[in-house]
Amino acid sequence: MKKTFARWAGMLLLALTLAPASASAAGYTQTKYPIVLVHGMLGWNSIGPYEYWFGIPGALRRDGAQVYVAQVSAANSTEVRGEQLLTYVKQVMAATGAKKVNLIGHSHGAPTARYVASVAPTLVASVTSVGGANKGVPTADIMRAAAAPGSYSETLLVSIVDGIAKTIAFLSGDRNAQMSAAALDSMTTLGAAKFNAAHPQGVPLTACGEGDYQVNGVYYFSWSGARSVTNLIDPVDGPLKLASLAFRGEKNDGLVGSCSSRLGRVIRDDYGMNHFDEINQVAGLVNLFETNPLTVYRQHANRLREMGL
Repeated sequence: MKKTFARWAGMLLLALTLAPASASAAGYTQTKYPIVLVHGMLGWNSIGPYEYWFGIPGALRRDGAQVYVAQVSAANSTEVRGEQLLTYVKQVMAATGAKKVNLIGHSHGAPTARYVASVAPTLVASVTSVGGANKGVPTADIMRAAAAPGSYSETLLVSIVDGIAKTIAFLSGDRNAQMSAAALDSMTTLGAAKFNAAHPQGVPLTACGEGDYQVNGVYYFSWSGARSVTNLIDPVDGPLKLASLAFRGEKNDGLVGSCSSRLGRVIRDDYGMNHFDEINQVAGLVNLFETNPLTVYRQHANRLREMGL
């Protein structure tokens, strides 16, 4: 009799222990407005079953988030990509009945999302920049210097990158135009400065500060990594280490400087992640000694939820 009572008491205690955890997990990522993920340059939504945002949509949806993955040009100017995203946002709103969306953009996807928030702020609840090229990248400056407009070098570079972009577009079902020269110009320091002059919302006024947290009703956030090599068996770590030399010691994630990534409220700019870890690539081969990227996205969705967004 005592053994039976002890067994039932133990089961009851276990149930009471687990119940709060289940309750707290339910709805943890359930934001008020849908989340729209915006890929970077040479990005895609999915190629077959392989996601640009590797495992991230599922991790967010698991506890309540409505998540949509935008497909804009793999290579084009920020403004052109922004107009494409604006069209997609309106489609999401029509399909869901939502009055706004939360935009999360990686790399070139960050200024792309910022464009929509600038020209149509009533449609956007928040913009989050993840490793965003908000003030340009030095590798783009180097490439543009080596491939001046109208030069043979530019023709060669454009043909190669356009070929890659068109291949990605074909495999992912993207019907948007691809213009790598326009994409390159947008990613240079000068191109980013021109864009920021027209769309300054959330951009820090100092070299490495924070920007306005809220502009025209839109909340701005950012986070990024600050390491180029994070996993020795990840095939992209080597190229990122080489690309990071362009920063001459400035803190960076291999492709984007930490200061350039800053927008609005800076959550962190020094995660032990590189530019591809920020989207859980390649195939989840990320830093085992840093917070998992899926956790960071889930935490941010919960942050938006707690803010009523």
